[in-house]
Amino acid sequence: MRRKEKEVTDPEAIQSIIRDCTICRLGLSLHDNPYIVPLSFGYDGTSLYFHTAKKGKKIEYINANNKVCFELEQGVHIVSDESNPCKWTFSFQSVIGYGKIYELKDKRNKIDGLNHIMEHYSKKKWVFDEKILTKVRLWKISVDNMTAKQSIENAS
Repeated sequence: MRRKEKEVTDPEAIQSIIRDCTICRLGLSLHDNPYIVPLSFGYDGTSLYFHTAKKGKKIEYINANNKVCFELEQGVHIVSDESNPCKWTFSFQSVIGYGKIYELKDKRNKIDGLNHIMEHYSKKKWVFDEKILTKVRLWKISVDNMTAKQSIENAS
């Protein structure tokens, strides 16, 4: 990371950033064509989870190349300066990582994946019936590595 003073290295601080994020942006690639898509997500401390419909563009990309990049951010706001346009900046915390996507196919893993997603937003576990499980596909991103960065500034 070029700006070492902005790097977040404490694992608990990184976990905290992820817990406060609401959207995961997933970067996929197919035949040198990039595709970025925002997702709701869950996190278990080592892996990310998301769901999709049965068919779609994401699945086409995943099937061709399961290597991905992801980005999460929170606390983003503009910090302005009334006298100098070159001093405008952003306050933020972000995580960028890389990994591989795997589909969760058995019932227990699908329920676990859905609960990771729902716990992220609702802070509780849910019961999912068989009908719901047949309507969605669940995916796990096994995280290979990730870095975090922050610039905490007060708004003017």
